[in-house]
Amino acid sequence: MTKLIIILLSAVFINNYVLSKFLGICPFLGVSKKLDSATGMSLAVIFVMLMATAATFPIQKYILDPNNLGYLQTIVFILVIASLVQLVEIILKKYIPSLHKSLGVYLPLITTNCAVLGVTILNINENYTFIEAMVNSLGSGLGFFLAMVMFSGVRSTMEGSDIPESFRGLPITLIAASITSLSFMGLGGVIENIFGGV
Repeated sequence: MTKLIIILLSAVFINNYVLSKFLGICPFLGVSKKLDSATGMSLAVIFVMLMATAATFPIQKYILDPNNLGYLQTIVFILVIASLVQLVEIILKKYIPSLHKSLGVYLPLITTNCAVLGVTILNINENYTFIEAMVNSLGSGLGFFLAMVMFSGVRSTMEGSDIPESFRGLPITLIAASITSLSFMGLGGVIENIFGGV
């Protein structure tokens, strides 16, 4: 149980896929302008991460590995993730059209969101059990959610600020993102020390 807590908290705070591994930067920079869009995108990413892990883990363990087809991992995982994103898009379009419209082009981009693919591949590379892989995926999704919501607040604050002309737009956004990621780096080793380094 302690190991699961460490995996969860580490994925949220220390090994945050956006702020420490720099995966999923496209939606992080593109959808974080408004809180509602950032929240909707994050919830969709959490769902896709969990479903992708639930689907790809058994495919890897029971189909690819036993048949020496590990070299097909990336292609198979991308196909599974693309199918899940299409499912999410259909559900949002039917039941939450306002969110579907606000996410716009970024919803199909979850297919190419390297954070989702990164989670599924790193779950295998870390030799997690199925439960540990699901916990890591949940933590990674929550970390993505935290980064998106936090950065949405940072960007809304910047809009009311007097920013020098040469820094307006993308430059100040990237500077703010780097400072935000530094705040997470300070948590390295804290969680392991709290729970006895299990």
